[in-house]
Amino acid sequence: MKPEEEARKKIDVLLEKAGWLVQDYKNLNLGAGVGVAVREFPLKGTGFADYLLFVERHVVGVVEAKPEGTTLSGVSE
Repeated sequence: MKPEEEARKKIDVLLEKAGWLVQDYKNLNLGAGVGVAVREFPLKGTGFADYLLFVERHVVGVVEAKPEGTTLSGVSE
């Protein structure tokens, strides 16, 4: 398993423990709950967000999946 895949597994668990409903973009249902975390959400012209976080159907944040110890320089923009 690739390091990013391992990171995503851990992130899924942490998000679920924090009360987020974790979904794949292909099965998107923003009405499934108050807080929905969507994996691999496509972004216009810049690839995709590893997780886009929605509260009541409004984007409130993003989570970038990287292996432990990886800096976020270059992806924070």
